[in-house]
Amino acid sequence: MQSKRVFISACLGMLLFGIGLITLGSVAIGLQEKFHLDKISSGTLFSILPLGILLGSLVFGPVCDRYGYKVFLVLSCFLMFIGFQGIAHAGTLGVLKICVFLFGFGGGAINGATNAVVSDISESHKAANLSLLGVFFALGALGMPLLLGILNKLYSFQSILSGVSILPVLIGTFILLTKYPEAKHSGQMSVRHSIKLIKEPLLLLIGFFLFCQSSFEGVINNWTTLYLSQQWLATESNALYGLSLFVVGMAVIRLLLGSVFRTTSSARIMTVSFIMLGIGCLIILLAGSFAHAVIGLVVCGGGLAAGFPVMLAILGGRYAQLSGTAFGLVLTIALFGNMMMNYGMGWIAEVFGMQYYPAVLFALFTLMAVLSYGVFKKSNI
Repeated sequence: MQSKRVFISACLGMLLFGIGLITLGSVAIGLQEKFHLDKISSGTLFSILPLGILLGSLVFGPVCDRYGYKVFLVLSCFLMFIGFQGIAHAGTLGVLKICVFLFGFGGGAINGATNAVVSDISESHKAANLSLLGVFFALGALGMPLLLGILNKLYSFQSILSGVSILPVLIGTFILLTKYPEAKHSGQMSVRHSIKLIKEPLLLLIGFFLFCQSSFEGVINNWTTLYLSQQWLATESNALYGLSLFVVGMAVIRLLLGSVFRTTSSARIMTVSFIMLGIGCLIILLAGSFAHAVIGLVVCGGGLAAGFPVMLAILGGRYAQLSGTAFGLVLTIALFGNMMMNYGMGWIAEVFGMQYYPAVLFALFTLMAVLSYGVFKKSNI
């Protein structure tokens, strides 16, 4: 097995997931015009993507534990190729919905499988390697809107997506030519043993921590532009700029965690992360200007950077023989948190107003701190 090559292929897969996750929203206006979608129809279409990601996250684990990662990752890349082409060229709304679902399923599977395989090949410094993997997600998520912004005056979004669709083909080919770890269970895997994982206290604690972290990230990603525009009268472009800086803050800290602070203990990393996150929430709460709020967002991005890598590293170390299934379960729980919090934040915004945005962040921060303490106490770290 070529561990370095496997890690590179996983990073490329995570880059692809970052691109895919942001693509639908980036071309939303073009799709609305092409298919004459109203807000309700658009909402229905956009809800299909997280459903696909959710199912992909749930399915990949048992499949990869039983049959290995390579074939499933290659097939997932192919599904993303179909998704890119379908979003670009679908002739009917029904075909578009199918392609969006396949796009989400492939992306969710790639996200889960790349995290799990990096955990498997990392005998030491799991959290550091998972942090570096997360940097590539940020690069993809930041790069796709930038690419569309640069090229949309020269080419249609359909042409741009068709060009980008070559990426999953190239990445899938690279994965196919890479020697991956053998399947953990070449014989028949005990389904009952896999189901028992959901009753494991440590797995549940990690799952609900990531439920809260994913909820926090969902509130930031989906509601920050509205908060900045309503509370600080920011223009749409400035609000998007502020949101982008949140992602940059997260990416920079993950890069540092994977390099400079590679040997720092997980407990110390999480302690510093919660201090940063608390300060970021406080800055947003007490902000006196748009610039202050953006500074708070950047600090929050840095504070959130370690959550997923550290928790997944703990999980991968404890459940190494069923890492795919374990990762799939906690990522599914996390995605439920993201989806539920989006609905919850919508209700809060409608009933109470966006001024309660900082309070929601503080509530999630508090829950994460309590659950993190439980995780470290249970894992004896």
